[in-house]
Amino acid sequence: MATLLSSTSSFDYYNHSLHFLFSPSKLHSPRILASKLPELRFPVFSPSKSRVFCESKTQEGQIRRCSPLLEKASLPSNGALASDEWKAVPDIWRSSAEKHGDRVAVVDPYHDPPSTMTYKQLEQEILDFTEGLRVIGVNPEEKVALFADNSCRWLAADQGIMAMGAINVVRGSRSAVEELLHIYNHSESVGLVVDNPEFFNRLAGTFSSKATMRFIVLLWGEKVCLSSGETHSVPIFSYKEIIELGRESRVAHIDSHDARQGCKYEIIGSDDIATIVYTSGTTGNPKGVMLTHKNLLHQIENLWDVVPTEAGDRFLSMLPTWHVYERACEYFTFTHGIEQVYSTVRNLKDDLRHYQPQYLISVPLVYETLYRGIQKQISTSSTIRKLIAVSFIRVSLAYMEFKRIYEGLYLTRNTEQPSYLASMLDCLWARIIAAILWPLHVLAKKLVYQKIHSSIGISKAGVNGGGSLPMHLDKFFEAIGVTVQNGYGLTESSPVVACRRPYCNVIGSIGHPIQHTEFKVVDSKTGEVLPPGTRGIVKVRGPQVMKGYYKNPLATKQALDEDGWLDTGDIGWIAPHHSVGRSRRCGGVIVLEGRAKDTIVLSSGENVEPLEIEEAAMRSSLIQQIVVVGQDQRRLAAIIVPNKDEVLQAAKVSSIVDPDAVDLGRDKMTSLLYEELSKWTSECSFQVRPILVVDEPFTIDCGLMTPTMKIRRDQVVAKYKEEIANLYK
Repeated sequence: MATLLSSTSSFDYYNHSLHFLFSPSKLHSPRILASKLPELRFPVFSPSKSRVFCESKTQEGQIRRCSPLLEKASLPSNGALASDEWKAVPDIWRSSAEKHGDRVAVVDPYHDPPSTMTYKQLEQEILDFTEGLRVIGVNPEEKVALFADNSCRWLAADQGIMAMGAINVVRGSRSAVEELLHIYNHSESVGLVVDNPEFFNRLAGTFSSKATMRFIVLLWGEKVCLSSGETHSVPIFSYKEIIELGRESRVAHIDSHDARQGCKYEIIGSDDIATIVYTSGTTGNPKGVMLTHKNLLHQIENLWDVVPTEAGDRFLSMLPTWHVYERACEYFTFTHGIEQVYSTVRNLKDDLRHYQPQYLISVPLVYETLYRGIQKQISTSSTIRKLIAVSFIRVSLAYMEFKRIYEGLYLTRNTEQPSYLASMLDCLWARIIAAILWPLHVLAKKLVYQKIHSSIGISKAGVNGGGSLPMHLDKFFEAIGVTVQNGYGLTESSPVVACRRPYCNVIGSIGHPIQHTEFKVVDSKTGEVLPPGTRGIVKVRGPQVMKGYYKNPLATKQALDEDGWLDTGDIGWIAPHHSVGRSRRCGGVIVLEGRAKDTIVLSSGENVEPLEIEEAAMRSSLIQQIVVVGQDQRRLAAIIVPNKDEVLQAAKVSSIVDPDAVDLGRDKMTSLLYEELSKWTSECSFQVRPILVVDEPFTIDCGLMTPTMKIRRDQVVAKYKEEIANLYK
C-alpha cells in the first residue's frame, strides 16, 4: 500500500502531467499514476479493482456505469444509452440545471469557506466528484461510507457516489465510534468519506486497526490537522483534490473519442441500490435498509401534492441530511428550483428570523422548542401584555375548533354517521360561534401573531415528521396561523407514506396516503384486516418500500410479507368515511397512537400507551423531557428531566422558596413536579405515581436520543434500571 498523501501535493505538477496521463495510447493504472505524481501517491490495487481510464486496445470492454441523463454529454455520440427520463436519482440535476441554472440552489454559511452555489455550479460539482471517485479507483456497486453532517459538500459527495453506480452508506458525526465501525464493516465499505479532521481523528485509532480502507476523503478542513501515524498506509484526499482530479479527467474523457469508444457503458437501473441507511431506531441494533433509485424517485415525483413549492422558495435545513426524511425532501425540493439554506440546531432561531424561509422540514422537538420559546416570551412580558396574549390565544383556539367543525375537518373514530338535520344544525351553530369570535381572532393576528411570524418565518408551512406531533402543538400553531403539516414515514419506506395536505390539514392525523401508496390496519394477533375506526397494527405498501435489510434476510422476512406489505410496528386507525357532518372531509386519514413495542403491560394485564401521557405532560413548562415506565409493574412511573429555571420560578411564585433563592432542594423539586404532572395528565386513562427526577438531559451525545431527536426508551430504562427498581420498593 502507498503511504499517506502529502499535505503539500502540487497540483501545478499534476496539471503539467495531464497530457501524458490521459494519452489514449496508454492504460494508466494507479501504479503509473503514482510514479508520475510522486507527491500525490496512490495505493496500488490489482487491475481488476481499478477502472480509472479506458482504452480499446489494452482493456476492451471497460465498464463505466453512468446516471444516463446526468452524464448524457459523456456517453457515446450515438446517444443510444442517453435518456431524457430520470432513471437514477442523480439524473434530477441535469433537469434542474436546465430549468433553474443561475438560481441559487444551496447556501452553506457555517463552513469554512461559506458557500453559495447555483444549480449549474452544483451540477458541475457533482459531476466532478463522480469522476474523481472513478479516478481513485472506486467501482460500481462498491459501498462507500459517507460519515458527515449537513453541508453542500455532503450533497455533492452523496450524489457523486450514486452517479457512478456505487452505493453510499451514510451516518452523521455524532454517532458513537463503535456504532460507526459496525456500520462500516457490516456494509463492507471500501473507503471512507468523512466530515472534517476533528471527526476523523476521533475515528482513526479504532478504524486503523479494525477496518480495511482503500482511501479516505476529507470533505472539510486541512489534512495537516489530521493525527499522524494512525492511517499511514491509506491515501487521504481532500475534497478539492477529488474535484480537481474529476474535472481534469472529465475534460480528457469528453475530448478523447478513443477513450469514450473503448469503454463499455452501462446505465444505472432504477432497481439498483442507491444507498444503505442504517436505522437509528429507539430499540435494538441498527439494520441496513437498502433503498433503490426507484424508491427515492417515487418520493421526488410524488411529494409536490404535499408541499406545492415554487421556484425561489427558501427551505431551512437543520435535520441530519443523511437521514432519509431530510434527504428525500431535499431531493424533491431541488427539482423545483428552491433555495436550500443549511442551518444548525444552535443557529436555528437566528436563521429563521434572518432567512424567513417559506418552509421548514423538521421533527416534533423543534416545534416544541419554538412553542416553548413563544410561551416564555409571553410569560416574561408585562402583566397586561401577558393577559392580552393569553386571552387572544384562547379565543383563537376556540375559533379554530368551531371552524374545523363547519369545514368538516373534525376528526372522529365514530363510525356512525349523524343524520342530515343534526349535521346541518351542528354546522350552523359552529358558524355562528366562529363568526362571533372571528373579529377577535383577526385582531389577535395583527397585535400578537404578526410579531411571532416575523421571528420564526415559515410563511407557507412547517412539515413535521420523524415522530408524533403532540396535539397541543398542533392546535397552538393552527391558532396563531402557522401551518404545520404532520406526516409519517419510516426509513424502510424512503420514508414518506402519508402526510396532511394544505387543503385537507386534519389536526390530530398524519393525513392521507401519498400517491400509489396503500394502508391497512390489522389485528396484531390474527392479522385480520380491521374496519375503519378500529385500532391495530398499521401496514403499508407502495413503490417506496425498501428492497430489504442488507445481509439480514430474517429481519427482512419479519418486516415484509410476500405481498409487499411493510409492518410499520405502529398502532393506529383509519378514519371512517362520512358524507355529512363535522367529519365529512376526514375519511381515509390515518391516525397513529404510538409504537407497538412501546406499549407497557402492567402486572394487572392492562395495556398502556405511554405516548398519550408523555404528550400531556410535555405541555407543562416545568417538564423538559419525560419517559413513562412500568412494564410488569402494578402502576406507572416516570423519569423526568426538569426545566430547572422554570421549576425555580414556579417555586418562588408558590412561596415554596424565598424570592431570592437560587436553588431548589431535591425533595421540593420532586414534589412540585409530581403536582405538575398530576395536573396535566389528570384526563389521561392512566395516572403516574412515583417519579424519578434526573439532572442529565437525554441527548444524542450521551446515546439517549436518536439523530432525529427521538428518545431511546430502552437506553433510558437501562441507564436508570436501579433507580427505577427503587421507585417500586
